[in-house]
Amino acid sequence: MKKVLIVCVLILFYHSLNAQNKIIGKITDQNNLPLPGATIFISDMNKGTISDKNGNYQLVNLPNGKNRIQYSFVGFANHIETVELNGESIELNILLKQTAVEAEEIVVSGVYNSTQHDNAVKIDVLKLDPHTVKITPNFSEVLTQVPGVDMISKGSGVSKPVIRGLSMNDILVLNNGVRFENYQYSSHHPLGIDEFGIEDVEIIKGPASLLYGSDAIGGVINFIKEKPAPIGSITGDYNLQLFSNTLGMTNNFGIKGASKKFFGGVRVGQKTNADFLQGGGAFVPNSRFNEMSVKTNAGYTDKIGTFKLFYDFNNQKLGLVEDEAIDEITKRGRENNIWYQELNTHLLSSQNKLYLGKFKLDVNSAYQNTELIHYGDVDVYEIQMRLSTLTYEARLHLPSKEDSEYIIGFQGFNQTNANLNDRETKLLPDAVTNNYSAFGLLQYTLLKKLKLQNGVRYDNKSISTQAIGSPTDAMTYRAALEKYFGSFSGSFGATYNLSEKLLFRANFAAAYRTPNLAELTSNGPHELRYEIGDNNLVPENSYETDLSIHYHKDNFTFDIAGFYNIINNYIFISPTGDTTSSGIYIYKYKQANSTLFGGESGLHIHPIQIEWLHFETTFSSVIGKQDNGEYLPFVPAHKLRFELRAEKENLLFLRKAFVSVYTTTAFDQNYAAPDETTTSGYSLLDLSIGGNIKIQNQLMSVSISANNLFDRKYIDHLSTLKEVGLFNPGRNIALNLRIPFSITKNENNYTP
Repeated sequence: MKKVLIVCVLILFYHSLNAQNKIIGKITDQNNLPLPGATIFISDMNKGTISDKNGNYQLVNLPNGKNRIQYSFVGFANHIETVELNGESIELNILLKQTAVEAEEIVVSGVYNSTQHDNAVKIDVLKLDPHTVKITPNFSEVLTQVPGVDMISKGSGVSKPVIRGLSMNDILVLNNGVRFENYQYSSHHPLGIDEFGIEDVEIIKGPASLLYGSDAIGGVINFIKEKPAPIGSITGDYNLQLFSNTLGMTNNFGIKGASKKFFGGVRVGQKTNADFLQGGGAFVPNSRFNEMSVKTNAGYTDKIGTFKLFYDFNNQKLGLVEDEAIDEITKRGRENNIWYQELNTHLLSSQNKLYLGKFKLDVNSAYQNTELIHYGDVDVYEIQMRLSTLTYEARLHLPSKEDSEYIIGFQGFNQTNANLNDRETKLLPDAVTNNYSAFGLLQYTLLKKLKLQNGVRYDNKSISTQAIGSPTDAMTYRAALEKYFGSFSGSFGATYNLSEKLLFRANFAAAYRTPNLAELTSNGPHELRYEIGDNNLVPENSYETDLSIHYHKDNFTFDIAGFYNIINNYIFISPTGDTTSSGIYIYKYKQANSTLFGGESGLHIHPIQIEWLHFETTFSSVIGKQDNGEYLPFVPAHKLRFELRAEKENLLFLRKAFVSVYTTTAFDQNYAAPDETTTSGYSLLDLSIGGNIKIQNQLMSVSISANNLFDRKYIDHLSTLKEVGLFNPGRNIALNLRIPFSITKNENNYTP
């Protein structure tokens, strides 16, 4: 009995100490003046607050162990503190330095939850600030502001991201860290995620199979959800966007709140767009699209851990610009009646972090259900499939010091594809896919300058399909299939901080991708062609070397990166030269050893003498070739971009006003694949102006932009509208209005 009492006293003593974890402090500028409204955020806990009118802040109920805290304020460089808590109260007074250029962020896509400069693989962060990103009905177009990122598009509604010449199943898309599955194998299928409720986008350029497994051979795009409201407050916003080119309108409303331990929010949105206008004014028949989305979340955070639950629903109706639709649709409209695809996607995910002394355990799971329907004539179903995916993972962060990180983990997913209601076309067979993997990663810092990262992973995958058709019909019969794949992947990289301003980064990665269901089993008409798979395809294997340099000062940043990617057994679809009896061209999936190489560079200058002026330029280049000398498909042209941006604190009735001029130049693309044609270069000019308007106590953000100002008639090399002889969108005038609101429980916004 005595021993039991002693144990109980020790447990109570431990919890008493743990409950004392508290951080207080003050945030000031270089002149020791307080910064009210500065943001303090612990991304591990999904918890934050803001400083009061005197710059003071307070965080309580924090777990033992290592915590990274990010301090940020508009116009100042971000500051990141790593603290080791062990049942104590500490004071952290933070001085933020004014800067005119972007500062490093804490990123989560590299698993370590570290800063951009800590990763051997460069992770670009695109902040979805309506003042700095392009306002367009095509969300993928926003991503192309990052050098090395392009898009395959079929107008404004259907587009897919491209990273360094790789796309579709060679790029893994994550919805807030969750593997996003929505039949992404095809260039005719959409991205499937809208921009609202997204704080920023993290982009890994290059192989990331070590972290995420198959489909990350070309890179990762992770859409990070918005932060919860500051503790003790309710915040929200209404967004309205109007587009002249598509006669489009977007409405989106969100509200969120947080108490000491609980947080949650809801967001609803709607988009409607008519057929877009090409450069020169002619409309593109059936390029219309309509969307509706609902996003909700709830969570609990305390010193024992953080528990989050998310539910996303997205409905998309997307017109298909095909020969039949072009012939039949003679009048511009916005309602989807014929020749369109509809996707209904439900995503329920649970993300949890447990603090177990010096250990941290991430336990995440998600269930996603996507139904894809292709309509021909009115109410005529051609294809109807449902893809159901269960994903799960556990990551254990082992005890580590400030200069080290150790992680071991397990990931898996189980996926079922089902044809529904015996529709006319069964493009893919009923199938079950299972994948299980284990991995280990470590990071170590030597002499406070050299950071080493390496890891290894093993995946085991199986694909099992059911037969389609009768063995007596050789044209349509598909036998049942059983495939098993196993593969190792890994990486070794380093970052070296020669000084506080100069950083060198190098990484070598071995990655892989298994052939997907479409590549193995396709046998049927899909959009403008008849596609045939090959059940003898083997996994792709990539070996990429990346080198990059980063230099920054208070008013100047410069980045340059180069890569060389060898892909054995690269999978692509190519014409056979034959046609079906009805005259449709036959395409077949093939493999070839290939190489992609190129790089990106970027320069951002904010002249000290002209404090209101910003100048940015980026250049990206990639070339993809097969070993036989032929070029790879869907490789973008070299791109050069310039932005000149002026900012004023007050301009007439606008506060924090801005005016920007943005140009994009695509060079001639003469490196066309056998089934492609070369594409002439083009230059586009965009203008935008905006700022904040205050009416009584209500603040509103408003901007007006003109994209493709001169209504240039052009074709991008990655536009699938080339197949039907149509051009990219012409001039688009956009109005963007955002009305935020906030209700604060207490004036200083301290954690209760």
